[in-house]
Amino acid sequence: MTAPATTPAQVTPREQLLNRIQRDIPIVQRPYRVLAEEVGLTEEGAMDILREVKAEGVLRQVSAIFDTRTLGYKSSLVAAVYDEDHLDAGASVVNGHPGVSHNYRRNHSFNLWYTIAVPPESNLEAHVQKLHELSGARMTRLMPTLHLFKIGVEFDMTGKEDWNAKATPQYTNADRNIGYQVTDLDRAFVLEFQKDLPVTEEPYADACAALSLSIDELAAHAGKMKEAGALRRVSAVFRHQKAGFTFNAMGVWAVPQEEVAETGRRMAEFKAVSHCYLRPTYPEWPYTIFTMVHGRSKEEAFGKIDAIEREVAPGLDHAILYSTKEYKKIRLEFYKPEFYKWARVNLGTEA
Repeated sequence: MTAPATTPAQVTPREQLLNRIQRDIPIVQRPYRVLAEEVGLTEEGAMDILREVKAEGVLRQVSAIFDTRTLGYKSSLVAAVYDEDHLDAGASVVNGHPGVSHNYRRNHSFNLWYTIAVPPESNLEAHVQKLHELSGARMTRLMPTLHLFKIGVEFDMTGKEDWNAKATPQYTNADRNIGYQVTDLDRAFVLEFQKDLPVTEEPYADACAALSLSIDELAAHAGKMKEAGALRRVSAVFRHQKAGFTFNAMGVWAVPQEEVAETGRRMAEFKAVSHCYLRPTYPEWPYTIFTMVHGRSKEEAFGKIDAIEREVAPGLDHAILYSTKEYKKIRLEFYKPEFYKWARVNLGTEA
């Protein structure tokens, strides 16, 4: 089953704008005017729409999205098993780690799934082991990214796109630059650009002032960071639930190792897939490729996974894990002092 196809005439300028700002926001003096012209709106009209969706809570923030690995951070998805009567308490302990950005209960024996990132000088395994001990987990498994086929959340705000629609992934493993040397200006840039960008005529004015750069110099440095893989893009981030995408599904696939490269590439081409990764297996976990989709209903999310199975992996062993409770969901913030405090208190180290 697929959603009905559409033609450009059926999509309103508002819907076009809300789709467009998820792709990228240019670093120019008046970016909202550029975007408005692309979709047939006035600058003021476009900003009114963005202010409205922000007031409604649909638009969470507009800011830069950085690549953790290129910036030297170590990160991983973590799956853990808790006794059901201890799950909420365990999740609360995990939430207390400043490097944990997402934390969900899912419908599986591995019932808690969280993402964690730590600075370059930190020991990721030590942090996860300490969380395992403090939170009372029965089992914890690190599931780091072995290969990034795609990352990039873009919601179809029109509701008219086919579930099997395709697009070239914006950001993949080839865009990463492991070993990149972060400069002082890079670090200052990150601190400024992880802030929420205001919906004003010249939203980059504060960053220019803080970094003592002109808008052209700011754009040039952003270009260097993007070319290096450190900066993915500046874009809008929506709150899934408020935007109507109330259901997410993580399709996990037992793809044989000799087939993961081609299968992962094909799965990543589905526009409905926001994340596609190769991850390690364990005796109790046979799945190699992870695909994340979001839907306005369980039927839509499962339908998107079904579309992937029918086209790419018919009959392949797979499972669908979905969130039954959201414990934490924030944008990871880099170079925050709270992280180092947690490390001192719980690990006796500065990192």
